[in-house]
Amino acid sequence: MSDIAPHLLFLLAAAGFFAGFVDSIAGGGGLITVPAMLIAGIPPLQTLGTNKVQSVFGAASATIAYARKGHVDLREQLPMALMAVMGGALGAALATIVPGSVLRGIMPVLLIAIALYFAFKPNLGDVDKHRRMTPFVFGLTLVPAIGFYDGVFGPGTGSFLMLAFVSLAGFGMLKATAHTKMLNLGSNIGALVVFISFGATLWKIGLMMGVCQFMGAQLGSRLAMRTGARLIKPLLVIVCIAFTIKLLADPTNPIRVWLAI
Repeated sequence: MSDIAPHLLFLLAAAGFFAGFVDSIAGGGGLITVPAMLIAGIPPLQTLGTNKVQSVFGAASATIAYARKGHVDLREQLPMALMAVMGGALGAALATIVPGSVLRGIMPVLLIAIALYFAFKPNLGDVDKHRRMTPFVFGLTLVPAIGFYDGVFGPGTGSFLMLAFVSLAGFGMLKATAHTKMLNLGSNIGALVVFISFGATLWKIGLMMGVCQFMGAQLGSRLAMRTGARLIKPLLVIVCIAFTIKLLADPTNPIRVWLAI
């Protein structure tokens, strides 16, 4: 931390707080923290590892807040969380095998689809709907798959989990948000264990940002519980669109290369 200028440390602290706030409501915290750490001059591998340190704080903070108000049963969701841990660890371990260009090419399309779904799907509220997939199948398939993605790449995980809970598990927006946090915590822990084994974590920066993210997540989760779908739905759409714009702003993105723009 002594090698980072004071104004950059403030940037990282502010990024951690804002990421915790946004992530506790709609996901997408990595969209804020990863670029901030790269701007501060932290190498890419250490950025990914350190991001998992502070992400654990944010996900844990939101999980605690939602559980205290009875929006999620931690004991009941533990098996799914363990599947997310496994998926996150496997994804982090195999990150060098999965071509990054494939993910960067697919992500904008998926995020726009998620944004359109939540923007135009009628009757999306806080009331549970018809369930299309049993909890057992959901936990055995989608949870480790999305956890794997979180270990490999990361940003956007919360949006994918939200889509799965709302469209397949039949959850209302607030309940889906609450359940997303514990699974995201699990995948973060799984990936973090792997990054620690490779020495790819800057603990002082990660812990500093983690404390800020913890506080931001407390504020965000309480606001989400107070307003429900009225806040969660538009913020989720905004996060998906913002992340898509960020990905497509990169001249090397496969979609831009393919379209020659």
